[in-house]
Amino acid sequence: MWGRFRRAGGRVADVLRTEPKAGGDKRPHNLFEAAAAYVTASAENDPERADEAAGWVSPEALSFGVNELASRAVVALARERGQSPETVARGLLGLPGA
Repeated sequence: MWGRFRRAGGRVADVLRTEPKAGGDKRPHNLFEAAAAYVTASAENDPERADEAAGWVSPEALSFGVNELASRAVVALARERGQSPETVARGLLGLPGA
């Protein structure tokens, strides 16, 4: 059982790793860099850059990073506007108030 936890923890550490692995000459991109580049490229309608950023990490890691970026952005906008995160999120998506 503990072996499964160690393997899962190792996979999480690999995803979050920012230093190169042994023999690597360049620091790999982490999931947050990939998410920021992917979302920025998508917002600027640059599919080539979005595809490049999507290749930096696994699809699962990119999804997690984009979700984290969205959560932080909604919270920051909510604080800035003095509104609830739900109101901001629904407004960004063009949904009526709850």
